[in-house]
Amino acid sequence: MATISTVQSYVTSVEKAQEHWGSAGHGPATSSGKVPRPLTVALTREAGTPGTSVAQAVGQRLNWPVYDHELLERIAREMGLRTELLESVDERHKSWLLESVEAFGTAPVVSQSAYVKHLVQTILSLGTHGRCVIVGRGSAHLLPAEKTLRVRLIAALPDRVAFVGRRLGVSPEEAARWVGQKDRDRTRFVRDHFQKDPDDPHLYDLLLNSSRWSIDECAELIVEAVKRAEQARMPQQAGAAPAS
Repeated sequence: MATISTVQSYVTSVEKAQEHWGSAGHGPATSSGKVPRPLTVALTREAGTPGTSVAQAVGQRLNWPVYDHELLERIAREMGLRTELLESVDERHKSWLLESVEAFGTAPVVSQSAYVKHLVQTILSLGTHGRCVIVGRGSAHLLPAEKTLRVRLIAALPDRVAFVGRRLGVSPEEAARWVGQKDRDRTRFVRDHFQKDPDDPHLYDLLLNSSRWSIDECAELIVEAVKRAEQARMPQQAGAAPAS
Protein backbone atom coordinates (compact mmCIF):
# COMPACT_ATOMS: atom_id res chain seq x y z
CA MET A 1 0.00 0.00 0.00
CA ALA A 2 1.34 3.44 -0.93
CA THR A 3 2.23 5.82 1.89
CA ILE A 4 0.75 9.32 2.16
CA SER A 5 4.08 10.86 1.12
CA THR A 6 4.25 8.59 -1.94
CA VAL A 7 0.72 9.52 -2.99
CA GLN A 8 1.42 13.23 -2.49
CA SER A 9 4.60 12.94 -4.55
CA TYR A 10 2.69 11.19 -7.32
CA VAL A 11 -0.09 13.80 -7.30
CA THR A 12 2.48 16.59 -7.50
CA SER A 13 4.16 14.81 -10.43
CA VAL A 14 0.86 14.52 -12.30
CA GLU A 15 -0.03 18.17 -11.68
CA LYS A 16 3.39 19.31 -12.94
CA ALA A 17 3.01 17.12 -16.03
CA GLN A 18 -0.42 18.62 -16.76
CA GLU A 19 0.96 22.15 -16.46
CA HIS A 20 3.86 21.24 -18.75
CA TRP A 21 1.52 19.72 -21.31
CA GLY A 22 -0.76 22.73 -21.28
CA SER A 23 2.12 25.11 -21.96
CA ALA A 24 3.57 23.07 -24.84
CA GLY A 25 4.59 25.07 -27.86
CA HIS A 26 4.78 28.41 -26.03
CA GLY A 27 8.53 28.71 -25.51
CA PRO A 28 10.41 31.98 -26.08
CA ALA A 29 11.40 32.77 -29.65
CA THR A 30 14.97 33.51 -30.69
CA SER A 31 16.07 36.61 -32.59
CA SER A 32 15.43 34.70 -35.83
CA GLY A 33 11.80 34.24 -34.87
CA LYS A 34 12.10 30.50 -34.47
CA VAL A 35 11.10 28.78 -31.24
CA PRO A 36 14.09 26.75 -29.97
CA ARG A 37 13.46 23.20 -28.85
CA PRO A 38 14.76 22.76 -25.29
CA LEU A 39 16.50 19.61 -24.17
CA THR A 40 14.62 16.47 -23.11
CA VAL A 41 16.00 13.72 -20.86
CA ALA A 42 15.11 10.23 -22.10
CA LEU A 43 15.94 7.67 -19.43
CA THR A 44 16.04 3.97 -20.29
CA ARG A 45 16.75 1.33 -17.67
CA GLU A 46 17.53 -2.30 -17.12
CA ALA A 47 14.86 -4.11 -15.13
CA GLY A 48 15.49 -3.85 -11.42
CA THR A 49 17.29 -0.49 -11.51
CA PRO A 50 15.70 2.51 -9.75
CA GLY A 51 14.77 4.26 -12.99
CA THR A 52 11.62 5.94 -11.73
CA SER A 53 13.33 7.15 -8.55
CA VAL A 54 16.27 8.58 -10.50
CA ALA A 55 13.92 10.28 -12.97
CA GLN A 56 11.94 11.85 -10.14
CA ALA A 57 15.14 13.05 -8.46
CA VAL A 58 16.24 14.65 -11.74
CA GLY A 59 12.82 16.24 -12.20
CA GLN A 60 12.94 17.71 -8.71
CA ARG A 61 16.40 19.19 -9.23
CA LEU A 62 15.54 20.73 -12.60
CA ASN A 63 11.91 21.49 -11.75
CA TRP A 64 10.92 19.49 -14.82
CA PRO A 65 7.90 17.17 -15.04
CA VAL A 66 8.53 13.42 -15.18
CA TYR A 67 6.57 11.20 -17.57
CA ASP A 68 6.56 7.57 -16.53
CA HIS A 69 3.18 6.14 -15.58
CA GLU A 70 1.82 9.61 -16.43
CA LEU A 71 2.30 8.70 -20.11
CA LEU A 72 -0.11 5.80 -19.76
CA GLU A 73 -2.68 7.98 -18.04
CA ARG A 74 -2.46 10.60 -20.77
CA ILE A 75 -2.79 8.06 -23.57
CA ALA A 76 -5.60 6.23 -21.77
CA ARG A 77 -7.61 9.46 -21.61
CA GLU A 78 -7.02 10.13 -25.29
CA MET A 79 -8.08 6.59 -26.23
CA GLY A 80 -11.03 6.57 -23.84
CA LEU A 81 -9.68 3.56 -21.96
CA ARG A 82 -8.78 2.61 -18.43
CA THR A 83 -5.08 2.89 -17.64
CA GLU A 84 -5.06 -0.76 -16.55
CA LEU A 85 -5.82 -1.87 -20.11
CA LEU A 86 -2.72 -0.14 -21.46
CA GLU A 87 -0.50 -1.75 -18.83
CA SER A 88 -1.00 -5.07 -20.63
CA VAL A 89 0.80 -3.74 -23.72
CA ASP A 90 3.13 -1.16 -22.18
CA GLU A 91 6.75 -2.03 -23.09
CA ARG A 92 5.73 -5.61 -23.83
CA HIS A 93 5.69 -7.80 -26.90
CA LYS A 94 2.29 -9.00 -28.03
CA SER A 95 2.01 -11.27 -31.03
CA TRP A 96 -0.52 -10.60 -33.77
CA LEU A 97 -2.02 -14.05 -33.09
CA LEU A 98 -2.67 -13.23 -29.44
CA GLU A 99 -4.19 -9.88 -30.38
CA SER A 100 -6.42 -11.62 -32.92
CA VAL A 101 -7.61 -14.17 -30.36
CA GLU A 102 -8.28 -11.47 -27.76
CA ALA A 103 -10.29 -9.47 -30.29
CA PHE A 104 -12.91 -12.26 -30.32
CA GLY A 105 -13.27 -12.20 -26.53
CA THR A 106 -15.89 -10.32 -24.57
CA ALA A 107 -13.46 -8.42 -22.33
CA PRO A 108 -12.25 -5.00 -23.57
CA VAL A 109 -8.76 -5.12 -25.11
CA VAL A 110 -6.39 -2.68 -26.79
CA SER A 111 -4.07 -3.53 -29.66
CA GLN A 112 -0.39 -2.84 -29.23
CA SER A 113 -0.26 -1.08 -32.60
CA ALA A 114 -2.93 1.40 -31.50
CA TYR A 115 -1.10 2.01 -28.23
CA VAL A 116 2.26 2.51 -29.96
CA LYS A 117 0.71 4.99 -32.41
CA HIS A 118 -0.56 7.14 -29.55
CA LEU A 119 2.68 6.62 -27.64
CA VAL A 120 4.80 7.92 -30.52
CA GLN A 121 2.58 10.97 -30.97
CA THR A 122 2.73 11.71 -27.26
CA ILE A 123 6.51 11.35 -26.96
CA LEU A 124 7.14 13.49 -30.06
CA SER A 125 4.84 16.18 -28.68
CA LEU A 126 6.69 16.16 -25.36
CA GLY A 127 10.04 16.24 -27.12
CA THR A 128 8.97 19.26 -29.16
CA HIS A 129 8.29 21.17 -25.95
CA GLY A 130 11.30 19.72 -24.08
CA ARG A 131 12.34 20.41 -20.48
CA CYS A 132 10.93 17.13 -19.19
CA VAL A 133 12.11 13.65 -18.23
CA ILE A 134 10.63 10.66 -20.07
CA VAL A 135 11.15 7.18 -18.68
CA GLY A 136 11.50 4.32 -21.17
CA ARG A 137 8.85 3.59 -23.82
CA GLY A 138 11.42 3.94 -26.61
CA SER A 139 11.81 7.69 -26.05
CA ALA A 140 15.62 7.54 -26.28
CA HIS A 141 15.33 5.85 -29.68
CA LEU A 142 12.55 8.04 -31.05
CA LEU A 143 13.51 11.62 -30.16
CA PRO A 144 16.25 13.41 -32.14
CA ALA A 145 19.65 12.82 -30.59
CA GLU A 146 20.78 16.44 -30.94
CA LYS A 147 17.93 17.64 -28.71
CA THR A 148 17.83 14.74 -26.26
CA LEU A 149 20.06 13.59 -23.42
CA ARG A 150 19.82 9.82 -23.76
CA VAL A 151 20.60 8.05 -20.48
CA ARG A 152 20.86 4.32 -19.79
CA LEU A 153 20.67 3.04 -16.21
CA ILE A 154 22.35 -0.33 -15.64
CA ALA A 155 23.36 -2.45 -12.64
CA ALA A 156 24.83 -5.84 -11.76
CA LEU A 157 22.26 -8.62 -12.09
CA PRO A 158 22.45 -9.69 -8.39
CA ASP A 159 21.75 -6.10 -7.34
CA ARG A 160 18.79 -5.85 -9.68
CA VAL A 161 17.34 -9.14 -8.45
CA ALA A 162 17.77 -8.05 -4.83
CA PHE A 163 16.12 -4.69 -5.57
CA VAL A 164 13.09 -6.36 -7.15
CA GLY A 165 12.88 -8.91 -4.33
CA ARG A 166 12.70 -6.13 -1.75
CA ARG A 167 10.24 -4.04 -3.75
CA LEU A 168 7.85 -6.86 -4.62
CA GLY A 169 8.41 -8.96 -1.51
CA VAL A 170 9.19 -12.11 -3.49
CA SER A 171 11.85 -14.82 -3.35
CA PRO A 172 15.18 -14.41 -5.17
CA GLU A 173 14.05 -17.01 -7.72
CA GLU A 174 10.82 -15.15 -8.45
CA ALA A 175 12.65 -11.84 -8.60
CA ALA A 176 15.19 -13.27 -11.07
CA ARG A 177 12.38 -14.52 -13.31
CA TRP A 178 10.67 -11.13 -13.14
CA VAL A 179 13.88 -9.30 -14.10
CA GLY A 180 14.60 -11.66 -16.98
CA GLN A 181 11.08 -11.43 -18.39
CA LYS A 182 10.91 -7.65 -18.04
CA ASP A 183 14.26 -7.22 -19.79
CA ARG A 184 13.13 -9.47 -22.64
CA ASP A 185 9.82 -7.65 -22.99
CA ARG A 186 11.40 -4.21 -23.09
CA THR A 187 14.09 -5.28 -25.55
CA ARG A 188 11.54 -6.89 -27.87
CA PHE A 189 9.28 -3.84 -27.62
CA VAL A 190 12.06 -1.46 -28.70
CA ARG A 191 13.33 -3.77 -31.45
CA ASP A 192 9.85 -4.39 -32.87
CA HIS A 193 8.67 -0.78 -32.89
CA PHE A 194 11.83 1.35 -33.10
CA GLN A 195 14.28 -1.05 -34.81
CA LYS A 196 16.99 -0.43 -32.23
CA ASP A 197 18.84 -2.62 -29.74
CA PRO A 198 18.42 -1.01 -26.29
CA ASP A 199 21.53 -2.86 -25.06
CA ASP A 200 23.77 -1.04 -27.58
CA PRO A 201 25.82 1.46 -25.52
CA HIS A 202 26.47 3.62 -28.59
CA LEU A 203 22.82 4.73 -28.53
CA TYR A 204 23.29 6.70 -25.32
CA ASP A 205 25.05 9.84 -24.16
CA LEU A 206 25.39 8.68 -20.57
CA LEU A 207 25.63 5.20 -19.03
CA LEU A 208 25.17 5.06 -15.25
CA ASN A 209 25.76 2.04 -13.05
CA SER A 210 23.34 2.16 -10.10
CA SER A 211 25.34 -0.61 -8.42
CA ARG A 212 28.04 2.00 -7.92
CA TRP A 213 26.14 5.29 -7.80
CA SER A 214 23.23 6.06 -5.48
CA ILE A 215 19.93 7.50 -6.72
CA ASP A 216 20.99 11.01 -5.71
CA GLU A 217 24.42 10.61 -7.31
CA CYS A 218 22.88 9.36 -10.56
CA ALA A 219 20.49 12.31 -10.55
CA GLU A 220 23.30 14.79 -9.93
CA LEU A 221 25.36 13.35 -12.79
CA ILE A 222 22.38 13.61 -15.15
CA VAL A 223 21.64 17.19 -14.09
CA GLU A 224 25.27 18.16 -14.65
CA ALA A 225 25.13 16.57 -18.12
CA VAL A 226 21.93 18.50 -18.89
CA LYS A 227 23.54 21.80 -17.90
CA ARG A 228 26.63 21.11 -19.99
CA ALA A 229 24.56 20.01 -22.99
CA GLU A 230 22.37 23.11 -22.81
CA GLN A 231 25.43 25.37 -22.53
CA ALA A 232 26.93 23.71 -25.60
CA ARG A 233 23.76 24.39 -27.58
CA MET A 234 23.43 28.04 -26.57
CA PRO A 235 25.64 29.56 -29.35
CA GLN A 236 23.71 27.66 -32.03
CA GLN A 237 20.36 28.75 -30.59
CA ALA A 238 21.46 32.36 -30.26
CA GLY A 239 22.96 32.39 -33.75
CA ALA A 240 26.49 33.08 -32.52
CA ALA A 241 29.58 31.29 -33.72
CA PRO A 242 31.03 28.73 -31.28
CA ALA A 243 34.21 29.74 -29.47
CA SER A 244 37.44 28.58 -31.05
